[in-house]
Amino acid sequence: MFDHINEKSVYFIGIGGIGMSSLAQWFKAQNWAVFGSDIAESKITQDLKKDGVKVKIGHKKANLESQIGLVVYNNAIPTGNPELLEARKRGLPVYSYPEAVGELTRGYETFAVAGAHGKSTTTSLLSLALMRGGFDPTVIVGTRLKEFGDTNFRLGSKDYLVLEADEWKAAFLNYSPTFVILTNIDKEHLDFYKNFGNVEKTFLRFIGNMKLGGILMVNKDNKNLWKLRREIEKMAKEKSANVIWYSLADRPDLKSKLKRTLSIPGEHNLTNALAVLMLARELGIEEKLILSALHDYNGAWRRFEYRGNLNVKKLKIGSVKWRTKTKIPVYDDYAHHPTEIDATLSAFREKFPRSKIICVFEPHQAKRLQTLFKEFSAAFDRADYLILMPTYKVAGRDKVNKAYTAENLAKKIKRSNENISAVFCRDYKKLPAVLGNILVPYSAKGAKGGLFSQKFVVVMMGAGTIANHTDELL
Repeated sequence: MFDHINEKSVYFIGIGGIGMSSLAQWFKAQNWAVFGSDIAESKITQDLKKDGVKVKIGHKKANLESQIGLVVYNNAIPTGNPELLEARKRGLPVYSYPEAVGELTRGYETFAVAGAHGKSTTTSLLSLALMRGGFDPTVIVGTRLKEFGDTNFRLGSKDYLVLEADEWKAAFLNYSPTFVILTNIDKEHLDFYKNFGNVEKTFLRFIGNMKLGGILMVNKDNKNLWKLRREIEKMAKEKSANVIWYSLADRPDLKSKLKRTLSIPGEHNLTNALAVLMLARELGIEEKLILSALHDYNGAWRRFEYRGNLNVKKLKIGSVKWRTKTKIPVYDDYAHHPTEIDATLSAFREKFPRSKIICVFEPHQAKRLQTLFKEFSAAFDRADYLILMPTYKVAGRDKVNKAYTAENLAKKIKRSNENISAVFCRDYKKLPAVLGNILVPYSAKGAKGGLFSQKFVVVMMGAGTIANHTDELL
């Protein structure tokens, strides 16, 4: 892999991306000199620096040092990026992130987890099951795992690679896996695909890129995949792949077993775990080892991640004051699509059946909000309170339609669902006051210690910058 590059030094444009940073660690593990840049400092860039990667903040052509042998750029980088232009001007080998990962998949026996939702969790569970079964995989995953020392990369043997296969801009068409898990398909990334038919066609093409004689695991409970069963079976047959449809509905015995085993809540996670259990058994791993690995998994970064307690010491609304000694658990979650939001809030309802759920949501990308506005308006039904923050705008991908804003979404939900209190908060600095408006009516005035008469849980949800504001809130 990359043996044709003489100068073993690589430069990453947009190295702070979750996939880019994982790939950068792979090159570092191969004893390459690794450099990179990103538009802003982050925990990821800080961790890379600690690991010996030279990271520049800001993009300019002077960042590209003379000894660079290979350039890899994030798929979100615009074509006019000065570093990308300089690399092409010099005639350096230039790969997009998925093109570079594609090179890896041709050198390993690759396990690829694809789908609109559940990729990171399923990839994590599969990696741990394979590790417990003695496969010793190298892993590139789109989240940080405690089991990997709070990183998104694991170096294993030269035989197996576990990969989270992203479908944005059809990135996964660059990959050549032997084993595939398809979790689901959905109306996602329509800014690129334009319509759902193109999403379906691209996933079928992905199956067509499998190596001969592999295993294809497909979620039968996802109606969009089941609808394509004839096409899926046909594509798999052309690759001599063994197709296995997994379904919680068909395997109540395994569903019950997994429900007792998993430490993470939610029906969607039972489905993810079922795919891993059935694939790992096909590979000859003992069931008790698989279940042990699944049990030990406690979740990933920004997936149902407990961040700490909101310590409420006093509340003041107008002239009314309360003193309290209340601790409210605060969680981070990456959910940003209506299907993910509904599944995640269902899991929170399962874990906190007697608590009021306060969801603070930052919509991610204006086009997604516009395209799925109706679906978003029904996605928060399992929350008691919804605080909508301004939409996170993705550079180069967003054209805002003023009819489809976070503020208008709050108004629509307020009109259509009387069981949810939905408000729009224009600024994160005002978030504590908005939370106070929710909490005050439930404080027991005059009670000893100012205790609350109701339990709460706060979920900070979205794929943009909202996690940074969790720190501020705590």
